[in-house]
Amino acid sequence: MSFSATFSRPVRLGALVLALCVLVAAPAAAKIFLGVDEALKVVFPGCKIERRTAYLTPAQLQKVKNLAGVEVPSALVSYHTATRDGQPAGTAYFDTHKVRTLPETLMIVVDPQGKVARIEVISFREPEEYMPRAAWYQQFLGKKLDAELQIKRGVRPVTGATLTARATTDAVRRVLALHQVIQGGGS
Repeated sequence: MSFSATFSRPVRLGALVLALCVLVAAPAAAKIFLGVDEALKVVFPGCKIERRTAYLTPAQLQKVKNLAGVEVPSALVSYHTATRDGQPAGTAYFDTHKVRTLPETLMIVVDPQGKVARIEVISFREPEEYMPRAAWYQQFLGKKLDAELQIKRGVRPVTGATLTARATTDAVRRVLALHQVIQGGGS
């Protein structure tokens, strides 16, 4: 047996294994648009940013669920507060949730009045055609948690991205409810 015959079989096997790894890993690769620190700097330029953690009681969790009308995955909530010249500039929450079968992470910024100030898509693992255009996210700006913050009421649906629109709206509702309970000290 020649050297080339011995060598070619392992090379072909290695190439096959590599190809399978790429195929298997491809759907799991997230499209990451911004890192957490980068996103916070973009949204809060020149601000002092502090990471905080809230541990919600069972009563607080129930209150958030009742306000939002959606599930709250954990009693442990991390968020970032921003101040400029000692004054509140906003609070950023990172909400990771499932869209269709894969997760996305949104940064939802709440202004000092408790309204949505900004939404940034941090990562999106579904096919990009399931992601609404940037202009669609703008409709959330200035919204507060109320009955109008729902698809087909105060939120326009998106053809071809219905599940993403629903997941985003649920995330915004969840974050606004969390913010209300955490900042209001609601028990």
